[in-house]
Amino acid sequence: MPSAFQFQCHLVLIFLAASKGETRYLEVRDAGEDDPFLLLSEDLKRELSAGQIYRRSLRCIDMLSIEGQFTFTADQPQLHCATFFIGEPEELITIHYDFVNIDCQGGDFLKVFDGWILKGEKFPSSLDHPLTTSQRYVDFCESGNIERSIRSSQNVAMIFFRIQQPGNGFTVTVKKSSNLFPCNVISQTPSGRFTMVIPHQHRNCSFSIIYPVVIKISDLILGHLNGLFLKKPSAGCAGVGDFVELLGGAGLDPSKMFPLADLCHSFHGSAQMKIGCDNTVLRMVSSGKHINRVTFEYHQLDLQETETRKENSIEEFCFPTI
Repeated sequence: MPSAFQFQCHLVLIFLAASKGETRYLEVRDAGEDDPFLLLSEDLKRELSAGQIYRRSLRCIDMLSIEGQFTFTADQPQLHCATFFIGEPEELITIHYDFVNIDCQGGDFLKVFDGWILKGEKFPSSLDHPLTTSQRYVDFCESGNIERSIRSSQNVAMIFFRIQQPGNGFTVTVKKSSNLFPCNVISQTPSGRFTMVIPHQHRNCSFSIIYPVVIKISDLILGHLNGLFLKKPSAGCAGVGDFVELLGGAGLDPSKMFPLADLCHSFHGSAQMKIGCDNTVLRMVSSGKHINRVTFEYHQLDLQETETRKENSIEEFCFPTI
């Protein structure tokens, strides 16, 4: 049976809702009747002709991976609603308020969060985001017309809202723009290939794959000599300044995940690891002194591969929860 985290995230967090306003956290709610993967349909994207605007109503709990105009109208008091947005790794998301009719004085709210948050765990983590946690929230009831367009810092964002009066609601337009140097990313798929580049910037970047995976690093440029090191309590790459680490865990926040391995130095070749955790993260720490680059590919771990784990170049630490 899949773990609770896999159930939540493999269905693209579609079954999450915001808890009470003072916590700003999300909790698992009942599943909807529709197949959540239909919300990420590539067929729908192909069917839209150039210049055509996609429009539809929002559910209380929803997931969007496509541009368009989306309207939510309450048919009854809705206290715990959230919409998650995700783009391709190289995309940023802009959310524009076209129309808002909510009762801020009566306890309604409509907030944008720069990233995703699940049961108190954030992506990107506070260590990897350029803004403080409080700056990552934009509350319509506080900002009003001052901030009618909010752009994310990565390929994921979300809104969560409470609307108590039937008939009230809002309309937003979602657009995407290019990000030349994607930093923090949540993968839409359990397999893929990606190159992360940090050009002379002092920042940390995480690539999150919400599946147990086999991850293969084929190229790493940090401006150092060759080397590959297992993570140990008294060792690692923390003093090097520029390194890549592999993390695994059962939550969303990379800063709360278990460190599996450090790659401290440049190499050309292949380093592979099977990670059976619910969430796998490749995280690059950059001092800003170099142009750092890492290329990797990944695919979902299956039962046969867990049986041949001795073939790994690095010992695995997490196992699929089966």
